[in-house]
Amino acid sequence: MQPDEIKALIDGHIPDSTVEVAFEGSHLMITVVSSAFEGLNRLKKQQLVYAALGEKIADGTLHAVQMQTLTPEEANR
Repeated sequence: MQPDEIKALIDGHIPDSTVEVAFEGSHLMITVVSSAFEGLNRLKKQQLVYAALGEKIADGTLHAVQMQTLTPEEANR
């Protein structure tokens, strides 16, 4: 998958998010900043992102995903 396709999947599931996607070899690095993460713990934030990517992870299109999930306030620190 191309980075823009991954961004579109996440944007479709988490509106008003800022998404950065980078590949490091076979590893996928994703950073998502969204106000939808307000009040959520780290696990719940990651679950939102995995929900957007779940089908692609399950079918093997994506693997070795590492992510950083931040609220806008956390991103500005």
